[in-house]
Amino acid sequence: MSKVAVVYWSGTGNTEAMANAVAAGAKDAGAEVSVFTASEFDAGKAAEFGAIAFGCPSMGVEQLEESEFEPMFDEVKGSLGGKKVGLFGSYGWGDGEWMRTWESSCRDAGINLVSEGVICNEAPDDEAEGNCRELGKSLA
Repeated sequence: MSKVAVVYWSGTGNTEAMANAVAAGAKDAGAEVSVFTASEFDAGKAAEFGAIAFGCPSMGVEQLEESEFEPMFDEVKGSLGGKKVGLFGSYGWGDGEWMRTWESSCRDAGINLVSEGVICNEAPDDEAEGNCRELGKSLA
């Protein structure tokens, strides 16, 4: 059985809802799933999982949340080699530039992204929830 971590930061609850859908998809595919907020996760925990989904909404000028999520991700990034990784998050304005930048920095670091990042505008609708579940299944 694969072990999947779902790690997220959410200010409004939209990215948390996406995290729950990713976790549900991975569980449906038979994985053992643990869900963490960004403040609960670090490189030591990353070592325990073969696949990790990271969720962060777009903040400010289309960037990752800077006080909790980005420092955690920067610490963990070096320990993601050989793991399956997925990205997700919501946004309120813009066009998803933060996700494209995040994906590019992951690829530059040699991180194995299992798919394009899953994004949605504001709260996840049925399509976004389905995409999150598919992301979870691809990590399982």
